[in-house]
Amino acid sequence: MNHNTPLSPRPLSHLSEVHRRVLTTAQLRTHGVPAAEVNEQCRPGGPWQQILPGVVLLHSGPPTGEERLHAVLMYAARERTAGVPVQPGAEGPHRPTYTETMVTGLAALTLHGFTAAGPLPSLDHIDVLVPRMRRLRSTGCARVVRTSALPTPQQVKGVPVAPVPRALADAVAGLSDANEVRRLLTEAVRGGHCEPAAVVRELNNAKLLGRPHVVDAVDSLLAEGRSIAEDRLYRMVSEHGLPAPVWNVDLRLPGGPHLGGLDAYWPEQAVAVELDTRAPRQDEDALWSEYARKREHLERLGITVVHITPKKLRDAMEQQAAVVRTALMAAADRDPAAYVVVLPR
Repeated sequence: MNHNTPLSPRPLSHLSEVHRRVLTTAQLRTHGVPAAEVNEQCRPGGPWQQILPGVVLLHSGPPTGEERLHAVLMYAARERTAGVPVQPGAEGPHRPTYTETMVTGLAALTLHGFTAAGPLPSLDHIDVLVPRMRRLRSTGCARVVRTSALPTPQQVKGVPVAPVPRALADAVAGLSDANEVRRLLTEAVRGGHCEPAAVVRELNNAKLLGRPHVVDAVDSLLAEGRSIAEDRLYRMVSEHGLPAPVWNVDLRLPGGPHLGGLDAYWPEQAVAVELDTRAPRQDEDALWSEYARKREHLERLGITVVHITPKKLRDAMEQQAAVVRTALMAAADRDPAAYVVVLPR
């Protein structure tokens, strides 16, 4: 048998292209190739190569990025289809079902479309996320990342991939270059992949916020996220025909205490908009309580506060504009608000 000989008794024509080139030893047995023959084909100078333990690349050249991805997943996964024969004549390409595993880290970010993560062939290793109790070691191009709770993977090009916030946290855990970390976090927000709060939550869960270069990058991330959210708020007012508010103001009682800053305020209607750009680090409940106390204080003074998250502005701008418009229209039916002093912030 050579590397061009069809495997017997089941040819590989039912497999998608990459799955004709990367197979587990269990799959090869299913196709009638015994372990001794696999070892012979993978000898030095032979037509095949063992790319990872139990995973064979059916050619002798360097693996492509896609081949490395599937090899790592095959190595890490409990594959339901590994030893299940495919019936002759079965329609459609066969794709293995990877269970309890997904790509994470820089490789996942590349699949999500991050340019700052670099192309797959340039990565020294591919991070694969598995349950904490799995007995699996990092080897070759596969770096095992363990977790007590697997997130729900996203399918990207037929590959299970960790959601962007989790992939970012796993990538940052292995980086010491502050500029590289900052580039990744900035692209996450500018590229619309996720909101800053989701990223900071994952970094906090991974206990990465004690690293100075990560903290600096997070500060830049939060500033970037607020700037983008403010731009969306300006667009919402303009594109949906809302009356112009006063922007970025502080409210005070005459001769009294500071009531808090607001992103937009309509003095005649006593309606305020506040962007919720909180990025929980340690005590999310305390942060929320601060927002709630401020809102309750303003509403006791007769000021309606509309709370908008950056995610809602991004995904449902028209709906948020309708909420603000309703609050403005309802002002005529409310008792007059207390007089407050409006100052630029």
